[in-house]
Amino acid sequence: MTRGRVAVIGDLAGHRGELERELARLGARDDRLPDDLTVVQVGDLVHRGPDSEGVVALVDHYLGTQPGRWHQLVGNHEAQYLREPAFDWPEHIDDQAAETLAGWWDARAMVPAVAIRAGHGADAEDFLVTHAGLTAGFWKRALDRPGEARLAAAALNSFAGRHDDVLFAAGQMLGGGKADHTAGPVWAAAASELVASWLGVELPFGQVHGHSTVMDWKHDRLRGEDEVTTLVTVDGEAAVEIVTMPGGRIVGVDPGHGAKPRTPWRAFVLDDAEVLDDAGVRS
Repeated sequence: MTRGRVAVIGDLAGHRGELERELARLGARDDRLPDDLTVVQVGDLVHRGPDSEGVVALVDHYLGTQPGRWHQLVGNHEAQYLREPAFDWPEHIDDQAAETLAGWWDARAMVPAVAIRAGHGADAEDFLVTHAGLTAGFWKRALDRPGEARLAAAALNSFAGRHDDVLFAAGQMLGGGKADHTAGPVWAAAASELVASWLGVELPFGQVHGHSTVMDWKHDRLRGEDEVTTLVTVDGEAAVEIVTMPGGRIVGVDPGHGAKPRTPWRAFVLDDAEVLDDAGVRS
């Protein structure tokens, strides 16, 4: 693959139609991605919307027909079908879709993290992409402070199937109570755990995440302490938020789809970019 556009698509929540429309806007035709586009999807493909099985089937098509051009991350809703369910949810996907998710996980076609590099030389910007973001506490304690996004991604991916209890460590959103600044990359809450954990600590690299946002799209207001909310820039047309901190940016891409989609929304697109492998080269 050559350098080109890397589109990070937020939580889809069972809305196949929304995925199809966004891919078409990005240039997909006849269920084929254009030559200059690579997609990273942050997880939470399923639940809430009307067609979880359709979303899984469409992603499976891209994973099978254009390997290396679609990078699928695991979200907490996919995790319900990969291990003992962590929470009660009224909806369940059918057996075929559940088997597809498990097959991706076993084959490492669905992973916890990827790294992206955008730009060149001194202007290059690296991002770690996970479902919920990498808290400072998890970066320190579980990963031993890697200084590069690709190293953090490699470490997180090595946990899959070996240290799942660490990888899927819950935080405030699952257990309630006080914010946990060591919450894991599938469960961290954006305002109280992810961003708050990096206050006073320089980011070693940028991040892109789904799962939750500082911006409450439903109620059109920011949530969290003032020291968090003052760092946020909101693009309401894209349903993307950018938190600017010393060392980099934390970009939230969860559009907040419910039973009905949140519109408008768009992928977060990085131009002149590439997905890196563990050695720091193009995947």
